[in-house]
Amino acid sequence: MTIARIVPRAARDTLGEGLLWSARDGAVYWTDILGQKLWRRLLADGTTRHWDMPEMIGWIIERAAGGFVVGLQSGFHQLSLDPFRLTPIANPHPERPGNRLNDAKADARGRIWAGSMPVADGPPPAWPATGALYRLDPDGQVSRHDDGLTIANGPALSPDGATLYHTDSARSTVYRFALRPDGSLGPRAVHLVFPPEAGAPDGMACDAEGGLWIAFYNHDPAARSQVSRFLPSGLFDRAIAVPTAHVTNLVFAGPGLDRMFITSASGGRDDPAAGALFEADPGVVGLAPHMFRG
Repeated sequence: MTIARIVPRAARDTLGEGLLWSARDGAVYWTDILGQKLWRRLLADGTTRHWDMPEMIGWIIERAAGGFVVGLQSGFHQLSLDPFRLTPIANPHPERPGNRLNDAKADARGRIWAGSMPVADGPPPAWPATGALYRLDPDGQVSRHDDGLTIANGPALSPDGATLYHTDSARSTVYRFALRPDGSLGPRAVHLVFPPEAGAPDGMACDAEGGLWIAFYNHDPAARSQVSRFLPSGLFDRAIAVPTAHVTNLVFAGPGLDRMFITSASGGRDDPAAGALFEADPGVVGLAPHMFRG
């Protein structure tokens, strides 16, 4: 089994998430949700820096017009890094002030699909099912397409763009939808369900062959976890071992999209690998990320 390697850096993330490969910047971006930070690592020389954010930040996606869109607790925002500036786009859940945006992907038509979840204390089974799946269109309109979730996580898109996957981590279930050209979704279907000992499915990404890669957040602090690949049929194919328990997200990166970066959460653990950024060799090529066209 391939084993992920720790990327050397001084910091550790409280809750690393929201990975993005930017070919434009030659960089991997990711977020520390609870630490309220946005990170960037330039692949050419390994230079790493961060920006402090005013709220919890779940993810970052490039804008075709320049800059980025980020998911904050209060909703969708445009982001410029030079100079640093945040501009609100829309709050998808004003009637749910206890929620935050969690993870997202853009599709081939430049729309963003983003999940939400409650900001709650205690174990996830006790959290309210107020999470949802939203779509942000290039014109700034927001619509809700799935609801009654606890931790809406890891959107992923098939290579042909005709299938959208997302997961409710609290239910250890990955769902599958037909994604129509007009942005509507077909009926929700259960794609994969995992037993508690497997950990909770978290961030996801598809590769160029249609394999679905899933990061598993293991709730046993003494355990180690992994990123696993599943064929389009749902059959397990292979895994990359990650030497910590709380594995959260993954992205294909580099000019050839043949490098994989993986985030994790420290979760207060006394573990030198907890909260680290990892790199691994996936053995397949990923898909270039789409940009938001708004």
